[in-house]
Amino acid sequence: MNHHAANDKITSQMTLSERADHLEEQMMHDLDRVITKSVFSHLTDGKVEMEGGAALLAKHPGKYFNMGPDPRLPPMPEKPTLLDYFKNRFASTNHLVQSAALALKNGHSEKVVLACLLHDIAVVGFIRCDHGYWGAQMIEPYVDEEVSQGIRMHQALRFFPDESVGYGYPDMYRKYFGDDYQPEPYIVEEYKRARNHKHYMTARLICVNDVYAFDPNAKVDLDSFEDVIGRNFRQPKEGLGLDNSPSAHMWRTILWPTRFL
Repeated sequence: MNHHAANDKITSQMTLSERADHLEEQMMHDLDRVITKSVFSHLTDGKVEMEGGAALLAKHPGKYFNMGPDPRLPPMPEKPTLLDYFKNRFASTNHLVQSAALALKNGHSEKVVLACLLHDIAVVGFIRCDHGYWGAQMIEPYVDEEVSQGIRMHQALRFFPDESVGYGYPDMYRKYFGDDYQPEPYIVEEYKRARNHKHYMTARLICVNDVYAFDPNAKVDLDSFEDVIGRNFRQPKEGLGLDNSPSAHMWRTILWPTRFL
């Protein structure tokens, strides 16, 4: 039996999860460097584990750990912009551009349009849990307070109706979370604070232009928002993630997600 046939026989006897791990291991052997996962990546797979450096070197003799771009990902320019992250690191942008286009159509300000364009960047580029907080922190050094605070507060507001702007509890949440779901106490407290915040309406408008922006067949054009981004997002001259802002490290993590250290 040749090597490939033996390998096929082994993988056919594995569970789907084991097969995925095996294929990932094979891919790593084909690369010229060792690609590692963070503990957090394992946590999302339901595992609390981490392989040490010595064990990894023993498995991949003669190779060095990855300390830069991951060759499996689309390359990024030397000085990446926000649009470069949209095009090369964010997994899905259709909903975000739909949301921004809807806000523009409804006659809202450029800050509200930008907030809608960026409201779920943590989901598409980083993590779902507490995405409003993560997203706000990622962009805070580069945008007006109205934009970052609006994104932060939409995390809580989307679970609570406001009939004054025609926003009810989304039907999709009943499908996603069940009729019995109740927001956690910290979300309830955040909602109460948001109700009295000066940028409450910006956050609420994110919710309004969010819930109706899930048409998979909609034709959207990210580049049409380039001017809005240019006027309202302070792009660092060094490149987003390569500057010295308080959140630059978050962008670098998305830029180089498998860097060893």
